[in-house]
Amino acid sequence: MLTFRGVRKSYGDVVAISALDLTVRPAETTALIGPSGCGKSTLLRLAAGLVLPDTGTVTFDGLALSPATIEAARHRMGYVIQEGGLFPHLTARANVTLLADHLRRPRAWIDDRVESLRDLVRLPADSLARFPTELSGGQRQRVALMRALMLDPDLLLLDEPLGALDPLIRADLQRELRAIFGSLGTTVLLVTHDLNEAARLADRILLMNEGVLVQDGTFADLRDRPTGSFARRFVSAWDAP
Repeated sequence: MLTFRGVRKSYGDVVAISALDLTVRPAETTALIGPSGCGKSTLLRLAAGLVLPDTGTVTFDGLALSPATIEAARHRMGYVIQEGGLFPHLTARANVTLLADHLRRPRAWIDDRVESLRDLVRLPADSLARFPTELSGGQRQRVALMRALMLDPDLLLLDEPLGALDPLIRADLQRELRAIFGSLGTTVLLVTHDLNEAARLADRILLMNEGVLVQDGTFADLRDRPTGSFARRFVSAWDAP
């Protein structure tokens, strides 16, 4: 579904991604985790075509991402940024349907899709007529997820989607997101700084540090068989009282 071959990305003298080779497998949820500045958000932006690598190739479903291919590829991706990124001057419904309206999808299809997604994310019907400032944090995240899923994407990208929520709402949404990912069978790549969240949501965890992929495996692999001193310190920090 998504591959990185020899990918390097730097910003001035700062190397964000260093010589990365990675394949994101279809119909799996893969979590990128690591300390601030490790390169995980840059990797997500590379996947979305928001930035291009200095060297190497990012390939989506067999097609190399480039200025000529990015727009078509993005129509097959859903992207949820930190805190949702909803447009404050649009209602929840208008946020959800923005791209579908732009692409002139049939009105009946849009209405049916909105209702099915609203049921999927458990958003109250009256919430769709409200503006983002009139919604709770959890409701805003549900609307952002609806918007990302509106065109039935092949790839769903999430950048700290639950980071701004309080612990109780966050735990509820983690359980619901896991069920949603399983029911849709969509390929998901998400960024989180929370190892517990990665364990709850992901089939596969990629631990990064200083632009390098340090460990690739399941949560059990990382917890019980950390590779190298950084992975051991990272896991120990989460085990600490």
